[in-house]
Formats: sequence, structure tokens, C-alpha cells
Amino acid sequence: MSGITAITMPKWGLTMEEGTVVKWAVKAGDLISQEQELVDIETTKLANIYESPVDGVLRRIVAAEGEVVPVGALIAVVAGQDVADEEIDAFIAESNRDVVRVAAGPVPETIALPGGQVTYLKVGPEDGEPVVFVHGFGSDHKGWVLNQSAISESHPTFALDLPGHGASYKRAEDLSANALADALLSFLSKLDLKNVHLVGHSLGAAVAALAAASNGSDIKSLTLIAPAGLGPNINGSFLDGFIAETRAKKLRPIIEMLVSEPGIISADMVEDVLKFKRLDGAQEALTAVRAANFPGSEQTVSIGPAIESLKIPVQVILGANDKVIPPAQTKELLSEKVIEVPGAGHIPHLEKAADVNQRIQAHIGT
Repeated sequence: MSGITAITMPKWGLTMEEGTVVKWAVKAGDLISQEQELVDIETTKLANIYESPVDGVLRRIVAAEGEVVPVGALIAVVAGQDVADEEIDAFIAESNRDVVRVAAGPVPETIALPGGQVTYLKVGPEDGEPVVFVHGFGSDHKGWVLNQSAISESHPTFALDLPGHGASYKRAEDLSANALADALLSFLSKLDLKNVHLVGHSLGAAVAALAAASNGSDIKSLTLIAPAGLGPNINGSFLDGFIAETRAKKLRPIIEMLVSEPGIISADMVEDVLKFKRLDGAQEALTAVRAANFPGSEQTVSIGPAIESLKIPVQVILGANDKVIPPAQTKELLSEKVIEVPGAGHIPHLEKAADVNQRIQAHIGT
């Protein structure tokens, strides 16, 4: 219908099927502007703010606070004051008839490496320069849920579970960053991936840098997000709590250390961590990864020399409010390569996904 704009539940990430309307920041009748904060929406990963895609008058709020809404379903209506209420009623009724629940996202695959089976998620076109995402300590391929979908619009993308993490093999004699880099190189070789753009987070950033230094001929660019290995300090209390806590109530404040705004951490995100830690061998693997790379409150992994040896483009993205790895020590070593994201903590790729995705796309070429 002419003059009416639908505001629908957005799809944030590959696996999002529905979202919960947490709190509206506006009310019916308000004049709103493009990019104005409209509503807090919670997904299975985290809560986020949905900004208005248009200018206009918010004539109707369709989804109430607390309501769970499928992706693509109508949550509000924007229209001029000249549009009759009867037209808006008809528009809402028609929109509700057309709602269909989105299909589940792509399914992870497995591949056999020398150490065991590794799980990965492949999304995007078959042709083009591949982008490989490497997660951080205690995470898995799902940690890239808000990034892989965006980058896969122009590139084939792969997000793997490193050894000791996710659904990949847990038992290994060596889970140091160097050993994980060898596993990453084996992954690239097994899938015959060339001209690869590596995107790594935290420990995964160190792994990506070491892999690039070992086999630069296959790596075309490097994006390091909140990287480990660029200074001596790390938050040991975060690591202790992440490994030790087995109850959601006690684990939540530990997970909240990852972000600038604790309220964005969802209950499902905490439960996902607990589910992983209940897997056979997961707790022991996390303990071994920590011992090999981050004993106490110290980083033994170092990637400064590896980065200095590289002839490829490198960018470093930091959250200005990182409570896990102090951003100051990274900026001191690599100031000319650093992009600092305000209002973000240790996981800026989830807190400020649109900003970080734009930085990745500009770096790798779209």
C-alpha cells in the first residue's frame, strides 16, 4: 500500500529464526528518523538495538515488549499522517497473513585432519577469494554468526572450530597457538584454499598471524580482532571464571566481561557456553589451551615478530573498552595498523557487527 513502510524483525546472522522484542525506545505517534534507535531485540546470541531504516511517523507498534517474533514478521508500521487508520489496519492484516517462518541456516560439515575431526561452516558462493574466520578462546564457529553472513554475500566463507573447541576434537598433546596454527594450515590445505583472507579473534587472531607467517604464499590479508600475542597482560580472572564456573548465575558476570554493555548478553549465550563445557573433554581442553598460552595473567604467545615478517595487508580492530586484553598494549606495538571501535569490549565483531563487517569488507575487497 502506498505511503506505508513495514518495520520487520531483522535477520542478524545465519542461524537467526526469531527475535524477542525487549523494549521499545519510541511510542506510536512519534516522528522518527533514519538510524534512530527504535527497539531492543534479543536473539539466541545477544541483545542488540534495531535502528530505523526510514524517516517518518511511527503509526503503529505491532509487536509488544516480550513478544517472540519470526524473522521478517511485522513489528511496526511507519506512515504519514495522511494515511487513514483503516489502511494501516488492512496493511497489518495482510502482512500477518504473509508471514512464514524462515528456514534453518546452513549445516556445519566435518573434515579429517591429522589430529582428528574438525567442524566448520561454509557459506557463500563457490568462486572468489575465500575468507576464513578463526574464533577465540572458548568460542567456536558460531561466534561469527553476525559476520559470516555479511561477508558471504561477496566471498566464499569458512568458519572452523579450532582443536579443543566446539565440535572439533578435544584431546591433543599440544594446544599452543603454534600447534593450532599448524591445524589451521592443514585445514586450508585439505580444502585447497588459496588467496585466503584470514579473520581472527583473540587467540584465533594469534593463530591466524602465526599461520600467515608460516605460509604467507596462500594468505592474502589478515584482520586481527582484539588479538592475543601483542603484549604480556591478559585478564586471568576472566579465564579462571570461564573455565571453572558451571552455573549460569555465576558464569553470566564472567561472560559480561567480554562486552562494553553487559545487558546485551543473552541467557542463551550463557547457556551455549555451559553446553559446550559439558561436552566430554571440553573442560580439560580449555584448561590445556589456557596453560599453553595464558598461564596466570600472562600471555606466553607472541605474534609481533610474525606480523613484522608479513608482506600482506594487516589491520587490527580493537574494542575501546576491552576488559580481557588491554587495548593500550596492542596500540603501543601496532599503532599504525589499529582501528579502535568505541562502545565495544573484547568482542567488537558481535557488539558492533555492522562497523566491523564494513572494516573487513573494505580490507579484503568486495
